[in-house]
Amino acid sequence: MLWAGLTVPPAFADVTYTVMEFGQLDAWETDDHAAALATFLNTCRDMEDVDWRNLCSFAEANPDPRQFFELFFRPVLIEDGQDAMFTGYFEPELDGDLYPSSRFQYPIYSMPKEAKANNPWLPRRDILDTDVMKGRGLEIAYVDDPVELFFLQIQGSGRIRLPDGSFIRVGYRGANGHPYRSIGVELVRRGVYDAHQVSAEVIKNWVRRNPKDGRDLLYHNPSYVFFREVNQVPADKGPLGAMNRSVTDMRTVAVDPKFVPLGAPVWIEKEGALPLHRLMIAQDTGSAIKGAQRADIFFGTGEDAGRAAGKLRDPGRMMVLMPIQRAYALLPEPLL
Repeated sequence: MLWAGLTVPPAFADVTYTVMEFGQLDAWETDDHAAALATFLNTCRDMEDVDWRNLCSFAEANPDPRQFFELFFRPVLIEDGQDAMFTGYFEPELDGDLYPSSRFQYPIYSMPKEAKANNPWLPRRDILDTDVMKGRGLEIAYVDDPVELFFLQIQGSGRIRLPDGSFIRVGYRGANGHPYRSIGVELVRRGVYDAHQVSAEVIKNWVRRNPKDGRDLLYHNPSYVFFREVNQVPADKGPLGAMNRSVTDMRTVAVDPKFVPLGAPVWIEKEGALPLHRLMIAQDTGSAIKGAQRADIFFGTGEDAGRAAGKLRDPGRMMVLMPIQRAYALLPEPLL
């Protein structure tokens, strides 16, 4: 990754950079560059380096979208020796209420002061099976499904549909400091499923069919996520990403910021059953998104988005669009 001084940190010495031409990008000319430019404008004002801010100012002057990207950027293929992998994420939508009832029994918690001060703090089992959270006013809302609440924690944000039809949105506040353990991997280890059979829906259905063992399975993951209410984002906008701006359906991608600058355009060539070649913007991160060719595509809000995102696990390649000077500065010095 290129930092302000236009140098590559030693930790990334084994990373390779290939500057490409736009003609080498499959289906580049048929994409909706205007949609990509609109998404870029949503976060480019927050980028720190002067060359990015200058490009943002030009983008605000209503240029021809495709010409803007082709004139001021070059695609850079960044490789770290790991295979490319594209997955999907979404914003869950849960039914809930601000008050507990016989239906809405499972609280969404804000972060207690002990969890802020101690890392790690209590594991998931202790948080849910003791009285440590009770009577402290930490409940943001209550939902009707502990399995959906578990997956809300994995996604990190979501909307809660209240009985009167209104919504509140919750976003990631922090965690208890324990490592995340995949319950899908655990089901495979136990011999319940083969690896290719596991998806979010398969896991949810198994937990609901096996309530006692299912509860134990959820406790296999000691990590526990706390939330905050996000009032500044209208219900019709996407959730906040890592840049503290709303993300955009099928135009936002989560990346590893060690390799890809947040706010940068990225060209996605996802293969698989439903190929996707599209210009997106790197506006989010994720704890499981590690590597130069690892990306998580935001599919939107609700059940349909969740089903589509949960099926995605495809190969391909990703190119980062860098300002021209930065792109060529990434290349190694020629040997004398």
